[in-house]
Amino acid sequence: MTVTGADRGAAGVGGRWWGRRRSAVLDVGLGAVSALECGLEGVGFAEKAALPVPLGVVFGLLVGSVLVVRRRWPIVVVLVSIAVAPAEMGFLMGIVGLYTLAASDVPRRITVVLAGMSTTAVFVVTVVSLRQDIARAELGTSSWYVPGMALLLTLGLNAPPLLLGLYIGARRRLMESLRERADSLEQELSLLADRAEQQAQWARQEERTQIAREMHDVVAHRVSLMVVHAAALQAVALKDPQKAVKNAALVGDMGRQALTELREMLGVLREGTVPSAPAPVPLAAVGRAAAAAAAEAAAEDGPRLDALEALCEQSRLAGTVVELVVTGEVRAYPAEVERTAYRVVQEALTNVHKHAAGAGVVVRLAHRGSEVAMQVENGPCPSDAGASGVGLPSGGNGLVGMRERVSRLGGAFVSGPTDAGGFKVSAVLPLASDGA
Repeated sequence: MTVTGADRGAAGVGGRWWGRRRSAVLDVGLGAVSALECGLEGVGFAEKAALPVPLGVVFGLLVGSVLVVRRRWPIVVVLVSIAVAPAEMGFLMGIVGLYTLAASDVPRRITVVLAGMSTTAVFVVTVVSLRQDIARAELGTSSWYVPGMALLLTLGLNAPPLLLGLYIGARRRLMESLRERADSLEQELSLLADRAEQQAQWARQEERTQIAREMHDVVAHRVSLMVVHAAALQAVALKDPQKAVKNAALVGDMGRQALTELREMLGVLREGTVPSAPAPVPLAAVGRAAAAAAAEAAAEDGPRLDALEALCEQSRLAGTVVELVVTGEVRAYPAEVERTAYRVVQEALTNVHKHAAGAGVVVRLAHRGSEVAMQVENGPCPSDAGASGVGLPSGGNGLVGMRERVSRLGGAFVSGPTDAGGFKVSAVLPLASDGA
């Protein structure tokens, strides 16, 4: 019945007295009833004060109508009820005013003071009225009868609306607090949902990048070797038929390996898609599956460091002089570390076939205490290289992909030209990797 909390902005503060139509109807109705009551009581007040009756009625109507503004100015209503208490009018206004004051957001000290003033005024008026009635009736009563009855009537008149207003105000403030807390939780959930969506979007982008990186590493090396062998086959087809047959067989083998790896990867990407259930497979699972499908067929966890000799041999068969130098104690590493090291060497050899065909290559692998290091260095491209006119395309993503792989495991990656006119790729991978 009062305006507090959220309703306050729509009512008194915003210029509107009532937030809802039924509140306005209720206040206008109470004001009309109070005005009627005070108007009737104004007749007796006019007679006692020796005033014209119409003046007393008008005064009562004006006083009673003050109850209409109880929601916006509850203090004014209580003060008016206290002021007209000696005239023995405004009982409804006093009751409703105390209730509204107790239920509103008026500071408690002001509420206590006004409630005490109202109680005192009603008590004094009741004592005087009872004494006059007893004297008029010539009844014999004890000295404590009038004060006791006056106190009982005063408490019965003021205590219930005051306590009810305090209860309603506390309950309303509790509901407002719970509502604000619910709104705050809803905002936090909305922020968490937005953050989760951003993280999911970032994860999808990361998985797309990983899938593209795996496909690039798996296909680019073998296809590059196929192009080199095809160029060599074209050059020696008429001069050396036996070598041409050997190169053609190598091209066929590498093509079949590339197709097998592509088929495995695409098959994994299609896994989990049921025709009758159009729900998509989570991209994170697809990315992990794609990374697994990109692995070599002979190794469960992908290519390992022990396959570097075979990798170098493939480049030797393509006519590239490759020297593999291994230092340190050979031992097993986590699958992610060995796979990343293998891919770095593989992509570096692919770049040699693309950009420095015919150049000599030195592949160094160093086993250290807490890390493993690899380096691929090629010399300058000879001007009379037979495969110089192969013209392998390049997307410019090889070095970027190697750097991303190494950084993901917390390692260091360096690449750049050498003083001799060649190119060098170096990477160091820690064994205890947070990224893995």
